[in-house]
Amino acid sequence: MNSLVNESLQTPLTETLGCKYPIIQTAMGWVSTAELVQASIEAGAFGFLAAAVMAPEECETAIKTIKQATDAPFGVNLHAFQADVGRLVDLCIDYEVAAISYGRAPDAKLIDRVRARGIHCVPTIGAGKHATRAVELGADLLVCQGGEGGGHTGTTPTWLLLSEVLDQDLGVPVIACGGFKDGRGLAAALVYGADGIAMGTRFLLTRESPTPMTTKSCYLSAEVTKIPVSSKLDGLPQRMILNAQLAALESSSGISMFVRALLNGWRYKKQMDRGLFELLASAWRMSRNTEGSFVQTMMAANAPMIIQRAMVDGVPEEGVLPSGQVAGLINDLPSCEALVQAIVTEATEAQARLSGLRGSISTDPTSIDAIPVPKEEDHAL
Repeated sequence: MNSLVNESLQTPLTETLGCKYPIIQTAMGWVSTAELVQASIEAGAFGFLAAAVMAPEECETAIKTIKQATDAPFGVNLHAFQADVGRLVDLCIDYEVAAISYGRAPDAKLIDRVRARGIHCVPTIGAGKHATRAVELGADLLVCQGGEGGGHTGTTPTWLLLSEVLDQDLGVPVIACGGFKDGRGLAAALVYGADGIAMGTRFLLTRESPTPMTTKSCYLSAEVTKIPVSSKLDGLPQRMILNAQLAALESSSGISMFVRALLNGWRYKKQMDRGLFELLASAWRMSRNTEGSFVQTMMAANAPMIIQRAMVDGVPEEGVLPSGQVAGLINDLPSCEALVQAIVTEATEAQARLSGLRGSISTDPTSIDAIPVPKEEDHAL
């Protein structure tokens, strides 16, 4: 059975990244720690460390922790406009991580540099129009996150986005993301033409996830229809569980939001040991390379401090809860090992059912395959 499972789930994703199964654990700030990454990659998935919210020293410690525990490949998530992104890239190169992931406005020189050292580039896109550009910049794989996904997200539903990208035939593995939690989803994505799936919320709700139990409980009790998209946190569309804090943000005026952003930015820069000028300069660079304005970019300073109240401090009523809609369908906290094995087993069973269905169609005398194909002379007048 194990050999059958391994053969049926070998895809360009597993071949490129070197993982056992075509499943990616995405990078979630303050959630995708060394412990979660280690657990997910030892289970056979491919995990990304959330270095976008880490100082270089913290990132190096996390990489060392993973490397000392296992030889399984893993990746690091970066933000192109992080103040210390150059040092983080050095760490990825020095420690020979398998891949880096990133989102909007990647730096072409950064991508060229890591690819030259054999590190794969795995961007996440939320719109079909961004796929070609991502590949031109050097993407080795594309994670296509549909609107159902958690955190920053687009407006195109997962299956429509996946279809739009696959139809472009860009020559790189395509990974479906947004709304996945089990083996049925993996099997469906593979049949649809994807090379695997990426999951964030499902890995957040595991035993190894560092998210406090008080916060996990909010996710487990969430409803599919009460996980809306809002731009009030940082000026960009972001899907979060509806709670008192999000409701308060939704009713805030633009001026109060900007003032809040400045205050939170000051707190965040103290935490990350960055000067206010450095923070403003980073925001300006980002706004020049994205579709957002400078004010919107500055509003991003809201996110770290408010998110940490829920995801680190365990006070969800005072923070926000980035989440995919799939949280409304999850009611358990398995280990990463149990989760991945359940997904693999269910996906393999689904593939077997499909194979049996194909067989019954091909042997059924009333099936399409049994209908004779007209000969050329049959069309003669």
